[in-house]
Amino acid sequence: MFTGLVSDVGTIERIERRATLHRLRIASSYAAESIAIGASIACNGPCLTVVAREAAAGGSVFDVEVGAETLRCTTAGNWRDGLRLNLERSLRIGDELGGHLVTGHVDGIATILDIEAFDGMSRFTLRAPDDRARFIAAKGSVGLDGTSLTVNEVKGDTFSVLLIPHTLAATNWGDRRSGDGLNLEVDLMARYAARLVEARGVGAQ
Repeated sequence: MFTGLVSDVGTIERIERRATLHRLRIASSYAAESIAIGASIACNGPCLTVVAREAAAGGSVFDVEVGAETLRCTTAGNWRDGLRLNLERSLRIGDELGGHLVTGHVDGIATILDIEAFDGMSRFTLRAPDDRARFIAAKGSVGLDGTSLTVNEVKGDTFSVLLIPHTLAATNWGDRRSGDGLNLEVDLMARYAARLVEARGVGAQ
């Protein structure tokens, strides 16, 4: 479980590509001794398992494996060497919950339609996948590339989020351009609320 508060921006150093499994080596500022083999780290949204790690200049490098389902449902299949990734380590009991509850299970890919920069901030307008748009509500929460954000406006399958200067500086959002795809995770409560409504409707028939 995560909060969507990015704690580091890592860089992909190497990708070993197989048909249905990719292995990535990621450089980060995390201390190597603080990363356990088998630990979960959210990398641009998807929750990935650490399979190797070692100390390196500036922190550490760690390896994760990306399986077929993650390659199919996320942007991970298009990642490349040198790409910067938003990183977040999993919550521990007693940690502050400053964003919203994020599972690291990506629901689909949202596409950036427009970026409006003003006063050091940026407003991003995005299109959600058709089958996920109904879960996104104004003033609700959404996870985008592992970042917890508040939805400003919703119009059909499009919605907007506003990033303050701190978020732009502390994440890889400053690298984003119109047309880019982002890993979308809808709010956990919205997902379950919708499922309960659907189940109630089926039961009433």
